[in-house]
Amino acid sequence: MRKAPYEIPESRKLRVIIDSDAHAEADDQYAIVHALLTPQFNVKALIGAHYGTRSEKDSMDLSYKEILKLLDLMDMKTVAPVLKGGCSALVDEKTPQVSPGAEFIVKEALCTDPRRLFVVCQGAITDLASAYLLNPAIANKLTVIWIGGPPYPAGGMEEFNMNNDINAANVVFDSDLDLWQVPMNVYTLMKISFAELWEKVRPHGQIGKYLFDNMMQVNHQAAIMFPDNASFAPGESWQLGDSPVVGLMLNDHHFHYDVIPAPRVTTGCCYIPRLDNTRKIRVYNYLDSRFILEDMFAKLKYYFGK
Repeated sequence: MRKAPYEIPESRKLRVIIDSDAHAEADDQYAIVHALLTPQFNVKALIGAHYGTRSEKDSMDLSYKEILKLLDLMDMKTVAPVLKGGCSALVDEKTPQVSPGAEFIVKEALCTDPRRLFVVCQGAITDLASAYLLNPAIANKLTVIWIGGPPYPAGGMEEFNMNNDINAANVVFDSDLDLWQVPMNVYTLMKISFAELWEKVRPHGQIGKYLFDNMMQVNHQAAIMFPDNASFAPGESWQLGDSPVVGLMLNDHHFHYDVIPAPRVTTGCCYIPRLDNTRKIRVYNYLDSRFILEDMFAKLKYYFGK
């Protein structure tokens, strides 16, 4: 692949672990490709995450295989290891799902590399919670960006990523991990039309064609599976809800988040205050979708354009 057209100061380069339920729908793929094309990021590993067992019993394996497919289409099969995460949600808040992915998070967090480490979670936060349960010493060694959770302050609507492992969400909320949460009302700002994807993604290599064609396939499946849910699949547009992980590592949107006491989460994804409010997390209230999307378009064109 071509060399980046600009140099990144060494002090600003980041280590990144991507944990993704890549087969759940069609947005994870865009975030993964974008991250791999970003020269500021040294992607240390990609982890296939589960997305429950309601639609597929082997969802983690499907995510793992989807990541491998993306790397093959990008001719980047050797860029970083692809690992399997936990197969299902945590059974309680004390027992980790031991997996190669969770063990790698621990190993990378505790290594001596001085560069900042981000673990970005684009699905259920099972693998990160498991890593913390395996070794809580990782807490001050990394920053977590999690796409998940309903709107604050009350929650109360089932959000896909949180609902797929509420125990894991509570483990992370209870921990002292540096957590940046991007809830549903914010990640759904990443709206894009199919006409723009056709113009700015599909022409760029095998990966651009796959990203577009896969989106069309998922769009038609969603219309059949959720005939009454036009907010999820409107027909001629989608939301690239996982792409904020890339944008926030590039620019943390300093004036667009609140630092709040971490809640507890109940069944049904309700937020409830805790008696001790000393544990604080960062919760985003806005993101610049055009900054993120235009950066992705430019990189696809540079690396895969004719």
